[in-house]
Amino acid sequence: MPTITTNDLKNGMALNLDDGLFNVVEFQHVKPGKGGAFVRTTLKNARTGAVVERTFRAGEKVERANIDRREMQYLYSDGDGYVFMDTETYDQLHVSAEVLGEAVNYLVENNSVILNMFGAEIVGTDLPAAVELDITQTEPGVQGDRVSGATKPATCQTGLVVQVPLFLNPGERVKVDTRTGAYISRA
Repeated sequence: MPTITTNDLKNGMALNLDDGLFNVVEFQHVKPGKGGAFVRTTLKNARTGAVVERTFRAGEKVERANIDRREMQYLYSDGDGYVFMDTETYDQLHVSAEVLGEAVNYLVENNSVILNMFGAEIVGTDLPAAVELDITQTEPGVQGDRVSGATKPATCQTGLVVQVPLFLNPGERVKVDTRTGAYISRA
């Protein structure tokens, strides 16, 4: 692994520290009037998502991690996991639901997903900003119930429950924001 100094840090850079794999969210180089310079950083754990603040001495050596971003196509769920295919090599990869986390709510067969890999370990997923999902179950809208902005819960094909407007019915497609899990519009 390449070693860099804290003076070379940039936002988005991945670091392999003693207590885990972290992405640099923000950094600030501070030179006080008295004493040595230091670098104040905000780091996000790539595995757990926890955010920590950490201070390094200026010029301190840290190990940079190479995160490989691979575009994969989601093929199917095989009961105990999910199967992806590398779009370049056509290799298939079996991934457990625990590794994917919340991303399983937005996986639709044949859609592309970018998997962030550290060696052979998956440390994160990059989903598109919005996905289109089919509504499989929802209560029918009641005649006369036309309150402006009223919503009802709807279960999508992936099992995700989204609050949708009253006029939507089972079988319709909706666009859902993958960052918040909120309904955007009809598809």
